[in-house]
Amino acid sequence: MKSLRRTKMVAAVAGAASIALLATGCSATDGGDSDGPITLTVTTFGTMGLDGLYEAYEAENPNITIKATNIDTGGNALTDWKTKQAAGAGLADVQAVEEGWLGQVMQVSDTFHDLRDYGADDIKDRWVDWKLAQGTDADGRIIGYGTDIGPEGLCYNGDLLEAAGMPSDRDAVAELFGGDSATWDDFFQVGKDYNAATGKAFYDHSGFVWNAMVNQLDEGYYTAGGELDIEGNADLKSQWDKLADGAASGLSAQQSAWDWGGGKAFVDGSFATFMCPGWMLGVVKGQVEAAGGDASSGWDFADVFPGGAANWGGAFLTVPTQSEHPEEAAKLAAYLTSAESEVAAFQAAGTFPSVVAAQTDDGVTGGSELSTFFNDAPIGTILGSRAEGVKAQFKGPNDAVVQEQVFGPATKELDSGVDGDTAWNNALEVLKNLDLN
Repeated sequence: MKSLRRTKMVAAVAGAASIALLATGCSATDGGDSDGPITLTVTTFGTMGLDGLYEAYEAENPNITIKATNIDTGGNALTDWKTKQAAGAGLADVQAVEEGWLGQVMQVSDTFHDLRDYGADDIKDRWVDWKLAQGTDADGRIIGYGTDIGPEGLCYNGDLLEAAGMPSDRDAVAELFGGDSATWDDFFQVGKDYNAATGKAFYDHSGFVWNAMVNQLDEGYYTAGGELDIEGNADLKSQWDKLADGAASGLSAQQSAWDWGGGKAFVDGSFATFMCPGWMLGVVKGQVEAAGGDASSGWDFADVFPGGAANWGGAFLTVPTQSEHPEEAAKLAAYLTSAESEVAAFQAAGTFPSVVAAQTDDGVTGGSELSTFFNDAPIGTILGSRAEGVKAQFKGPNDAVVQEQVFGPATKELDSGVDGDTAWNNALEVLKNLDLN
């Protein structure tokens, strides 16, 4: 789901390569006004690819010590943030915020420092326009520096497609799904053909597919004006009906979100395709390896996505007003979101940069360990292609709640055999009881 953006099951270690990269091109500002030692706390979640950057920053700023905490999932990070936000204490100097719960953050944006007070206006051209806009509140205060964005491509297992009599070459696979004109109808039809040939499921579970379908719409659970818009929403219901038909046709492997049996489902042929924003590539690799697989397990990455451009996830680094060292925290956040740092994070975890200069850097478009795992796919180039046409969908204050508590159970119902209309109506009943309006 949206806020369950990354999992603890994949280690994100930038390593020596990242540190060397930063040493050659990403010099931080001086340690700050204080001559004494400062400890800065950082809270992130999942696989953001930042771990190796902390040591590099400390080396360039001897008076700074970084104490980092990484929470396993975005959903748990949201709970942690809300608890400490309500208590008025305990938040880190640099707090990572997930796109899926940015709406909640913006409701209390005055509890975050305006980064313009610490030089944001001087670097605001770093980011793609819509990412900067997402991190800016209604009063024009820049409260978040963008880390990654989540353009989606299609992960697939070439060996499984070949066994079904389908192509495995990534260009041919892209055409199989419709190329530049790929639709969800195409996707589900290929899935039905695959199921007919093999008797097997086509994707891991309905939840992630639904997430992609919703993110792709001009407006998702909320209108651009901030109104919750689910009941009677013809666009959502049309997509739901397609998803329900797919589940009824046996295309879902009925996996649980973020639980693939220790990676077993990625290596035993349980499913052949997987929704893949850039950061999810590291998750796939980690799952395969956790189950004893490797680059020979057949997974690849194609420059195609049903319905066109879609974005899933992306984070921001903020400085809560609880911080005792806001200037130093802002400098660290700026460092971690420089072009060089975002290239290093991509190499560590596949997180596609929101910084324009980083998107075309050789460190992103060239080869990497992740590319090798995915059959030498040009991952950075593919993600750059998939980022074209992505629009920032408005995320309302309870977007993550709707995704997890309303449609999480409903997609599980689809996978368990409940018909689409019943599951939809059950979701609306849950929504009514939550009273989110």
